[in-house]
Parts: sequence; structure tokens; C-alpha cells
Amino acid sequence: MYKKVLSCAVWGIDGRIIGVEVDISDGLPTFSMVGYLSSSVKESAERVRTALKNSNFYLPPKRITINLTPADIRKDGSGFDLPIACALLMCLGIELENGLSNTIIIGELGLNGSIRPVTGILPMLSHSFEQGYDTCIVPFDNVNEAMLVKGLKVIGLKSLESLKAYLLGDEPDFYGVGGSIYADEAAKGYDVDFSDIKGQLSLKRGMEIAAAGFHNVLMTGAAGAGKSMIARRLPTIMPKLSFEEQMEVTKIYSVCGLLTTQDKLIHERPFRSPHHTSSGYALVGGGHIPKPGEVSLAHNGVLFLDELPEFSKNALEVLRQPLEDRQISISRVNASYIFPSDFMLVAAMNPCPCGNYPNMSKCSCSPMAIKRYQNKISGPLMDRIDIHMAVEPLNYEEIFEADTGECSDIIRQRVEGARERQLFRYKQEAISFNSQLSSKLIQKYIRLDSECEALLKSTFTTQELSARGTFRILKLARTIADLEGHEDISLSNLAEAIFFRNHKLTEENI
Repeated sequence: MYKKVLSCAVWGIDGRIIGVEVDISDGLPTFSMVGYLSSSVKESAERVRTALKNSNFYLPPKRITINLTPADIRKDGSGFDLPIACALLMCLGIELENGLSNTIIIGELGLNGSIRPVTGILPMLSHSFEQGYDTCIVPFDNVNEAMLVKGLKVIGLKSLESLKAYLLGDEPDFYGVGGSIYADEAAKGYDVDFSDIKGQLSLKRGMEIAAAGFHNVLMTGAAGAGKSMIARRLPTIMPKLSFEEQMEVTKIYSVCGLLTTQDKLIHERPFRSPHHTSSGYALVGGGHIPKPGEVSLAHNGVLFLDELPEFSKNALEVLRQPLEDRQISISRVNASYIFPSDFMLVAAMNPCPCGNYPNMSKCSCSPMAIKRYQNKISGPLMDRIDIHMAVEPLNYEEIFEADTGECSDIIRQRVEGARERQLFRYKQEAISFNSQLSSKLIQKYIRLDSECEALLKSTFTTQELSARGTFRILKLARTIADLEGHEDISLSNLAEAIFFRNHKLTEENI
């Protein structure tokens, strides 16, 4: 007897429809699986057989063949257990009252017949719904995630007994239509706030500009000056995620298994802070079947690299391509995978190995050691960072001042106003922020008067800027003008952009 049901596999951060074919015929008793399978899928044979036995379903001593189609796509994961068991139950003669046409089945089985949650439910079901499949059967613990797909009929089951009962016409453990609940849940508040930061007015201003235009930032200063503290508060002033951006981020976290059974839609912009011992593969992703790395987990959010020179040279250099292209392309023999990586890079470093340069009364490093330490960051990578800020240590009065400064909500209002101007300006383009402007779009949307032209030309000559560095100054100036609500870039806007592009620590700052 032959039966077929449909399932889905994760493909990058998308899905692919997989057919699950089961045939039971006369012959020597075997249980074979074919279809370009990974080891985790091959293990489904034992899980399914034992789960059926412990749920009082007995397989006949016949030749059982299971084929997962198409055969040229490698299948990975444990989500094929449930569709295989469902097709086997149909071969055993269960008469369907609830049909399975246009139904996607995904789930892992425990040896006791329980149905366990799997990763990647959201991207798989989003793809399935786009392909015209309007119903899904998923583990009960994956219901919250499945309900994010608007219009999808979601059936949640807890065990093989529940599956049999549903096939025979009984009510499932859960039934709902995606989008009717969960998706509009309000975002949670942050535990930190910009008002926690004492002093550092220039640093706060730079972070506000960075948040408004999604510009990359490098902070240089001694340990304890507040670099990590302000970086962790950056998401609190960034524009709120749109629903489409929330779905993109949630898909990535779903594929990586970072959503709990209680998680629904991710509302806050991600903040990722990998340790400096992280490899290049950990940052950009990879593996035999590639998975997203830190740059993708930071998509639409912040990737914070503390102690930047301590990262390996290879790990830093692999960041150059995603910083420019805003996506990662990973090629394998059988396929190519594309992961989104549109993140804001925020990096922090000490000015020297001991952290006290240029205060030579405290710095114990030789000039050669200082130069070698700072040269760990390549010129091409530095050129891709828009804002360079010197973080000066606080004095005693600043540490204990009573004035807390502006809170994150007030700053965010200005940032969101600047973003609205950018969205309106670039509504005909495939970009959302000034930092995403190409050289062609810079010529289209940025105009300078004669005074600004003269200042930019002088800066280009005296500071020996590259073309990329010059364009990044223009992008910064455009963002500063948007924060002030001006359509034209003024001389003060350009001067401030030049300052934040080239702000260095000097002994006079200390």
C-alpha cells in the first residue's frame, strides 16, 4: 500500500516542500529510508518504529520503504518523524475523516509517542503558506510560533494518539487561524536606559546619529570609560522594528533554535555581543548544512564587538563582505545559501595594550607595541566604519552629578523622526537608512552648496580620504540634517560629520 503526505525542510532561513512517501509491500521485513538524508533523518526509522509500538500501533512484518522527495535536496533535522508516522498510520488502514490535502506536517517523536517541538517552524510554514498550503499539523509546543503566519490554519498535537484521533475526526489539542492572536502582542520594555550614562555628551550625540542613520561605530578609550555601557543601551534609542522586520528576525532565531516555546514575535532589535575568541565561522555562519552566524543573528540590530583588536585577523576580515553587501552568501557543493546580515556594527577598543595611551604618565607601552596593537584593525575594515569616537574618562564631578540627562524615549522620538524622513525620501528605492546609500544614490539625493563643497574638498586633501571615506562623511551629514529636520545639508552638519568621522584620542583630551 502506498501513501504520501507533505512536510517541509529548512533551507537557509527559508523552507522547501518535502514529499514523504511510504510504501508497505510483501517481502523480507525491512524498514528502509531513502532520499539524500542526513544522519538525524536516518535515525527517524528507530524513533518512529518505537514510538508507534509504545502507542499501541503495530507495524506488519513486511517491506517498508520511505522516500523523501525531491531526492536532490539534502534533508536534515528531526521534523520528518511525524509525517512519516502519519503516512504509516494511513497505510495501516486508518480511514481519514479530516483530509490532509494542502496540509503540511512537521514534528519530532519521542519514544513514548509524544510529539516534540522542532526548530525553524516559522520559516517553513511561511514558505508553505506562500506556496498555497493553508493547513499545518505541528507539535503543540510550536503553536505560538506557527500562529504568526497570518491566515494559516494551525493544528497542534501532543502525541500519536492525538494524531490518530484527529485523523478519525475528533478535535485536535489545539486549533486556530494564524494572525488572530499573538502577533499583535506589545513589545516589552528595556531594563536599561540612556539616562543611566553620566557625562559623555559627545559620545551620546554620536550614538544618536548612528541610531538615526544605522551607521557603524568605533569607540576608542580606556577601560571603564563607559564603552560597553553605552553600546548595550543603543537598541533603546533605535527605531522600532516594523512587522516585516520582526518577522525576518524571528525567522532567523527560529532556524537557530533560539526561540523558546513561550516566545512569539521578536519585537526588540537584536543585540549580539560575541566573545573575542569567536571564529570567523561563528561570526558569519557555516557548517556542512550552513546555519546563520552572529552577523545574521544581529540582523536589523546591533553587533557589538568589544576588545576589537583581540579578535583574530580572519574573524575581522570576514566582516568586510557583510558590512558592504548586507547579506552573507555561503556556497556548498550541492547548494548556495543566503543569510541576511543588515546589522549596525558597534566596536570598542583600548588605544593600546595597557589601555592608557595617550596619557604617557600612565601608559607603559612602547611606540612599537602601540602601533602593532592599533594595526590589528585593517584599513579596509576601518574605512567601513562611519563614526570614530574617542571615549574620554569621566572626572569625579561627572561620576556623581545629579543630572541624569535625557532618557531613551526622548532620544528615540528624534531618531524615529529622522527615520520617517529617510523612509519618505527613499520610498522609491530599496533602502531605509542613509547608511545604505550607494555612490549613485548619494549623487542623486545629496547636494552641497559652495561652502560645503569647499570644506569637503579641503578635508579630502588634508586627511587623505578615500572615496569610500568621503561618501561616508556625506552619509553622516545627511543623517545629522535629518535629525534637525532640514532637507538641505548645512555647513555645521558637514563639520559635525567630519568631526565624528575622525575624532581621535589626544593627550589634550585626557
